[in-house]
Amino acid sequence: MKIVTDSGMDTAPGQLDGFDVVQVPLKLELDGKTYLSGVDIQPEEFYELLLTTPSLPITSLPSPGEFADVFRKYAAEGPILMVHISSGLSNTYQSAHSGADLVPEAEVHFIDTMTLSGAEGWQVEAAAHGAKAGWSVDQIKELVKKVRDASETIYTLPDLRYLIHGGRISHMKGLLASVLGIKPLIGVSKTDGKYFERGKSPTFPRALESIAKTITKDIPEGTKIRAQIAHTANPEGAEKLRKAMDKLFDCHWLPNSTVAPVLGAHTGRGLVGVVYARMDRYPALP
Repeated sequence: MKIVTDSGMDTAPGQLDGFDVVQVPLKLELDGKTYLSGVDIQPEEFYELLLTTPSLPITSLPSPGEFADVFRKYAAEGPILMVHISSGLSNTYQSAHSGADLVPEAEVHFIDTMTLSGAEGWQVEAAAHGAKAGWSVDQIKELVKKVRDASETIYTLPDLRYLIHGGRISHMKGLLASVLGIKPLIGVSKTDGKYFERGKSPTFPRALESIAKTITKDIPEGTKIRAQIAHTANPEGAEKLRKAMDKLFDCHWLPNSTVAPVLGAHTGRGLVGVVYARMDRYPALP
């Protein structure tokens, strides 16, 4: 079995070492140059580049033909399981489906993660564990569903220009929040896989503290949780969020991840977020 994903996923360095995962890169364009996220440009390079230009990036998908090339390459190795970024936030799902239609000899299965970034990474991680253990497609799909059901994500960011530019929040609502200096707390809905507001704060430092407090609405203080922070060139903010989380929960931390360029193109520098799950509800990985 071959696990295939996209570059809308974030994991920490080494998190997928020893696992056979193929990543199809999404694309971004900045100042007239096109990059394959995670291939031609790495996160650190991208966030440094944002400091040197007033331009805002544009993102695009792999074409059906590009997905078809990947599926054709691995068709003879058995089932292919495509674990992709939320269909509510990207048309990657549709493009991959169209690509699979071009390769009838390939047995391609799909999992809509209904999320992105680190939360998508956790689902890919689970699928990779299942594949390495020799599990069937149905067994892996069930494992990934348990991970999806158990985990949540929440993030905040200091600059809304990128979200507005990318159409991820409404222009008028985003402009109003920017003028008022409001920093939203953003989650991803498990119903439609789209962003929704989980709260808001008047300043970015307050927003970081509010993330941990917002999580207590769903998980009691002191609960053991699996957690992983992701950020866009903001290690100081990541540390502040970690301390705020540790005050309220018994956190079992995975190493931090830096958000992929193609995702950071919609947020800019400074974002900090966390993916988390109650330990007693998170499935054991084989």
